[in-house]
Amino acid sequence: MFWKSLPPFLITLLLSGCSMPEQLDVTKEWSASQFYSEAKTALLDGEYDQAIKHYNGLQARFPFGRYATQAQLDIIYAHYKNGEPDSAIAASDRFIKLNPQSPFVDYAYYMKGLANYNRNQSFLTSILPTDPSERDAGAALDAFNDFAELVRRYPESKYSADARQRMLYLRNNLAKYQIHIARYYMKRGAYLAAANRANRVVTHFQRTDAVQEALEIMVDAYHRLGMDSLADDAQRVLALNLENGRLKKQSAPDSGQNP
Repeated sequence: MFWKSLPPFLITLLLSGCSMPEQLDVTKEWSASQFYSEAKTALLDGEYDQAIKHYNGLQARFPFGRYATQAQLDIIYAHYKNGEPDSAIAASDRFIKLNPQSPFVDYAYYMKGLANYNRNQSFLTSILPTDPSERDAGAALDAFNDFAELVRRYPESKYSADARQRMLYLRNNLAKYQIHIARYYMKRGAYLAAANRANRVVTHFQRTDAVQEALEIMVDAYHRLGMDSLADDAQRVLALNLENGRLKKQSAPDSGQNP
């Protein structure tokens, strides 16, 4: 073969000449402030992957100091805007753990809630809206608990008022999720299961618009079961609530794209 006829030193020289030069690390000489400046610029320009890369580089090379702490906070938002809820939640938890006394820890709790709040949002659902209560209730419950933790720990936070509004909306959707299950049981002829599920809404989700549907299901289910006394009780409660105007609908807060 051609290679066998060449002297060893020439083969080495040829191979070294064919190898690709190593890619230069443009961040090698960057200071912490330059890392942060480049990351922030990328974030504001909507280049979230690049921003995340720079924030991670900053934390790896300069793990201490105000820039590293701010990077831990900013990367939460970068992951959130990049459509990475799991990473946003993990970054929030990390900030809360490492900076429990930070004056900005309430923001981490808030962003954690927002990440779960918008977990089921997608490009398709923005074009073809669906009832949020028909989606997975797990993320809604997680978001509710995240916002509740924020409100409990930091009732005076500037984020708490918005969190309370989202909790009302989420609570309504969680109640409606139970209604979907109750109606499914009704279609299957499982009237007792439907009545019990509806009763759970009346008991645990008072003052939501789902209560009216729950009472209606209870009336229907109990009649079908021959439990007319319970059906009459549910009917009286329904009439009383309608008369007093207690059954009101909750409107949805915005998606929180610009916290």
